[in-house]
Amino acid sequence: METNDPDATGPQRAPFAATLQDEPSPLAEGANEARSNLVRLCRDVLAPLVAADGGVLYLVMETSGDDVHIHLTGTCAGCPGASLTRDGIITPAVRTILPKARVVVTTGPLVPEGAERI
Repeated sequence: METNDPDATGPQRAPFAATLQDEPSPLAEGANEARSNLVRLCRDVLAPLVAADGGVLYLVMETSGDDVHIHLTGTCAGCPGASLTRDGIITPAVRTILPKARVVVTTGPLVPEGAERI
């Protein structure tokens, strides 16, 4: 959030915005290590669990901060149980690597652009 004070020398952030944006992220610090651990977790643990029910797991991207986006397709596309998979399996597993992660799980037959099949 910026303020447009004519007496200020330039745009200024609100105090709470500076606090949130200046906090270091585990993905920003040691991004290669965090990404490789996340890919290993998805490949070795999550993808086989999803595949056991006929689904396919894609790691779409790690967005700014601690966001992790996973897409499920195959028989998981549109499945009402996908929310249980997200809450009971995917989110707790990702948080073992990134404790403050916000896990976004989408489902559908169309794979998002830039997704990496795991």
